[in-house]
Amino acid sequence: MSEKAVVKEENRIKIKKPRMYKVIMHNDDYTTMEFVIKVLTEVFNKDAIEATKIMYDVHKKGIGIAGVYTYDIAKTKLNQAMDMAEKSGFPFKLSMEEE
Repeated sequence: MSEKAVVKEENRIKIKKPRMYKVIMHNDDYTTMEFVIKVLTEVFNKDAIEATKIMYDVHKKGIGIAGVYTYDIAKTKLNQAMDMAEKSGFPFKLSMEEE
């Protein structure tokens, strides 16, 4: 008669959270408030109330956080917003920084 040994092996997989990046909008003297709201609603999927609040942050504080995303999404949204600004003739500037 042979004995059977039962070996239970545990595999622990550590899932590391991705780094998150803030997309920051910068104030300038030429980009209209309406355009900033348009970018926030169309590119960053904000509702009108939240877009207006962020736009006032940009206007009064000099910067506003459009959103916090993983690197690829933040970079894509930043590029979409910059393309919109360029096509509309605005010198609107956005940047990214790690949260």
